[in-house]
Amino acid sequence: MKLLANENIPLKAVAALRSVGEDVLSVTETSPGMADDEVLRLASAQGRVIITFDRDYGDLVFGRGIPAPAGVLYLRFAPKSARELAAYVIELQASGVQLEGRFTSASRKGIRQRPMRPEDD
Repeated sequence: MKLLANENIPLKAVAALRSVGEDVLSVTETSPGMADDEVLRLASAQGRVIITFDRDYGDLVFGRGIPAPAGVLYLRFAPKSARELAAYVIELQASGVQLEGRFTSASRKGIRQRPMRPEDD
């Protein structure tokens, strides 16, 4: 799976994900200051799942008709470290949770998912 780390994802977490073989593009590295709608377009064009702490992505995906990315992982908790963030993403994938085609809202207590498009249901 290809990932797109939003600008609010620490570069140390990106590096930790890359160190275990994840294909991660970082907005911070490639296009700092990129608008959220452009992040969505980039993720859609490249077939990437966005990882973000930004709650506005739900409105952008479902309310504004912007092309949907491969998926969104919205993290609703503050990890203690970049390593913890990377470990969470890795463990989530290893657990079999399908991130592609889904808007995933993740907290320490669990996850909720919604299909990105009706046909993904």
